[in-house]
Amino acid sequence: MFGRDNNSETGTTLIATNCELVGDIHFSDHLLINGTVKGNISAQEGSNATVNIGETGRVTGQITVPNIIVNGNVLGELHSDRHIELAAKAEVNGNVYYNLIEMVMGSRVVGNLVYQKDGMNVSKDEAGTPQPEASGTESQSIGKIPQVAVIKQPRS
Repeated sequence: MFGRDNNSETGTTLIATNCELVGDIHFSDHLLINGTVKGNISAQEGSNATVNIGETGRVTGQITVPNIIVNGNVLGELHSDRHIELAAKAEVNGNVYYNLIEMVMGSRVVGNLVYQKDGMNVSKDEAGTPQPEASGTESQSIGKIPQVAVIKQPRS
């Protein structure tokens, strides 16, 4: 259609400020949410997708995307195997499962931060040593500290 030979299109999908979408969203490139989404958001497996929830964006549902940027409100869990950025006005009410996370001063999480190495939840044993959660496989000690970056904003 419209002169394109392939079926795969790339680009940004926008849910504008005056838009409310009810239902699950599946995508593979970039999703920008400035409106309201009531449903789960997931990226195509193996993609390098990014969801960006703007300051006016509101999501009620679980988000499972490799790269997540939040500056609005999320009521639900965040799952990322790559990168999560919580900007100054981010408010997350739910658990955050991350591999690498950046939290700017002013962002808020009401829930647990759960470090994941290669998609595996990591918990600590009684001695405080990080351990993968039991999943029917043998536990191994992980010597790497979870990656968390806290960025302070300059005062005006």
